[in-house]
Amino acid sequence: MAAGRDVGLVVVCGTGGLGKTTLAAQAARRAETQGRAVFWVRWQDDAARLAHDLTRIAQELGLPVPRLNDAQSGRTALVDVVWEQLAAIRGWVIVIDNVDTPRNLGPSSDPVGSYRGWVRPDGGGLLLVTTRDTSRATWGAQARLLPLEPLAADDAGAVLRDAAPAAGTAAEAAALGERLGGLPLALHTAGHYLANPTSRYRTFAAYHDALAAEFSDLLGADHPQAADPEVARSVVRHTFDLSLTQLHTDGYTLARPTLFLLALLAPAPVPRALLAPALLTDATGQRVTAAELDAALAALHQYGLINTPATPREGSAGRLMVGQVVLHPLVHEVIALTTPRGTDRATCYAAIDIHLAEAVRDTISAGRAGWPSARLLAPHLPSLLHRTTSTDFTTIRDLLNDLAGTLQNSGDAAEQHRLRQCVLDGEARHLGPDHRDTLTTRNFLATTFSDLGCHQEAADLHQQNLTDYERVLGADHPDTLITRNNLATAVHSLGQPRMAADLHEQVLADRERVLGPDHPNTLTTRSNLAIARAAVARTQRRSWLWRRSRR
Repeated sequence: MAAGRDVGLVVVCGTGGLGKTTLAAQAARRAETQGRAVFWVRWQDDAARLAHDLTRIAQELGLPVPRLNDAQSGRTALVDVVWEQLAAIRGWVIVIDNVDTPRNLGPSSDPVGSYRGWVRPDGGGLLLVTTRDTSRATWGAQARLLPLEPLAADDAGAVLRDAAPAAGTAAEAAALGERLGGLPLALHTAGHYLANPTSRYRTFAAYHDALAAEFSDLLGADHPQAADPEVARSVVRHTFDLSLTQLHTDGYTLARPTLFLLALLAPAPVPRALLAPALLTDATGQRVTAAELDAALAALHQYGLINTPATPREGSAGRLMVGQVVLHPLVHEVIALTTPRGTDRATCYAAIDIHLAEAVRDTISAGRAGWPSARLLAPHLPSLLHRTTSTDFTTIRDLLNDLAGTLQNSGDAAEQHRLRQCVLDGEARHLGPDHRDTLTTRNFLATTFSDLGCHQEAADLHQQNLTDYERVLGADHPDTLITRNNLATAVHSLGQPRMAADLHEQVLADRERVLGPDHPNTLTTRSNLAIARAAVARTQRRSWLWRRSRR
């Protein structure tokens, strides 16, 4: 648009670190090469300063002195005189950079979208504004909003390789770019670091691995001059804090603690229903209303600090029904580094744990309607179990097992597997590897391998379980027989019906002896044996036909 002859108001918007200023600068350079008159204004949160800058630009574009005198004498509004000239002259490009406080643009308190102030869409050139405020309501119906998004992994990798071409392969660069969430500011910081010959890490892979333990040093370090907004914008640790400070100044005092709570959860989508006023009340110690929380979330969304996609409710024919909140991965990591003033991190975790447990109970009791929420809650539960004390372990463990059952019913084998593994790790730590509950969970985990189509892994784990069951509980214990039956089923799924039939025969003999011939488990095993024998017969038939065809 800048390089062509487009006119009007364009708003390049998005959260800090996306490269809005860099994009505007490149557009301005291209416009200059096309012969357009280009002017750059740095917003300093001062309407009088903006009035001076735009008046100077209008003068450079030929504003008649008599018209300026009319404005200076009060016969006509200066803003109208300036825009009269900007409408009369075509082909210019004006960039107003970093307008993160649009309500202060002036000259009056009218909303920007009324187009009676210093930002208007009806000039003869292109007015390009960069801002963190992504709201259509702020900029009005005639503005063209260009919301920036993080770069895709391959593009992020290309940026890193431009900065540090000797640091590794394209695939390694793309992996690091994805780890950095495609945020251009983070890519610039990492690329500059990797290109420095004195840096400790000189390859994409080494930097990627180091982030797990050294994020606060590599990307989250404080800058001694962070009080200067221009410096803060260029530092990953501080760029998001600028937006939070502005929101606090605008009266959204819940924005910072709300974002902090989200950052203490797992780096995964959070169900909107979890973010209840009671959670914020318990975390902050101050009474929070639904209206206040809604306003804080809306403000965070407006400044690009959270995203709010939705997932389709089961049976909704694709309609987006289940709300969720998502943080950019670097927003998540950076915000979690600093506990907001007046907030206690341990109290926040305690509040999160209580409300996560309540949300899981509500989700389980909702049955099928709770399936979408179960999928969203699952990634946040391993840390809940990890923080649980030995006193409460069994209660929380049972809750996770129940949610794993809900996920099994919903057909989400991947999240069910994640929870089963989490429970198994917790039981091994709290109860010991040979505890009966631990063995039972390992059986469940092996079954989820089958649900995922990982039949060899399922068979291997069932075999391990069988060995342990026989050692701990004995060969004839009902749980041992169940495990032997599960192993037979897994072996059958591997395409080994003869071995499966042999195992089922052993299980059948044991169950008839231990449980009796008419016990339901015995009848089930008899049915499984018949299926396995039929599979063996089909295999033998196919083998016979193949040999006959070769004669």
